Amino acid sequence: MTEALAGCIALLQDLQTHPDANQAFDPLQAQVAAADPAMAELLGMLWREAIAARRSAAFWQQICDVERDLTESLSANHFQLQQNYLRLMQEQ
Repeated sequence: MTEALAGCIALLQDLQTHPDANQAFDPLQAQVAAADPAMAELLGMLWREAIAARRSAAFWQQICDVERDLTESLSANHFQLQQNYLRLMQEQ
């Protein structure tokens, strides 16, 4: 059971494999529900939170990537403006 849960968690790392992770998790949750329904409910809640946390982390990573690209672009534009200003001052 531990190996199956580890496999499900490994599938959570990539957003593209979340449906596969859910399919792999369902039988595991059913197995736990047969032994202890309350534990299965708790496991399901934790699973949904893990999925939400992974999606949130991926979202914020994309936001950080966009912010980094924007910062690099602004920095390059600022440098170009400085060069243009210096060139203009030399011509006068």
